[in-house]
Amino acid sequence: MCKLWALCALLLLFTTACNNSNGIGPRIPEVFVDEQISVNSQLYPGLRQDGGYAYINGGYKGILIVRQNASQYLAFERACPYDPTASCSQVEVDPSNLFIVDDCCGSQFNMQGNVTGGPSVYGLQQYRTALSGSLLYISN
Repeated sequence: MCKLWALCALLLLFTTACNNSNGIGPRIPEVFVDEQISVNSQLYPGLRQDGGYAYINGGYKGILIVRQNASQYLAFERACPYDPTASCSQVEVDPSNLFIVDDCCGSQFNMQGNVTGGPSVYGLQQYRTALSGSLLYISN
């Protein structure tokens, strides 16, 4: 019984010692996301080709949409997970169109939102997407 109590106390100590109780990294302030765009719109020419992208308003600091293929789109919060509340923290696609970067902290992410370099250890926050015809719905 005493060993079980000690194990439980130790586990409690480890879980409360973390600076984030849910284990997902720095908290990006939660905002309601319910956006829809036409992927065929003249406003988003990058969404007409695989690997293309577009920025839209919404989310906490904006939303980055990346086209994987004609039927799959990914949507990411533009706040960098390293320090999301920093005034300069906003990711963008590098001019090479090969990766996503936050020039504020230097973190880099691949086009699927996974961290590949810099101080961030967490990937980009991803929103749900659903494609119906040419309408892309983005939500959280």
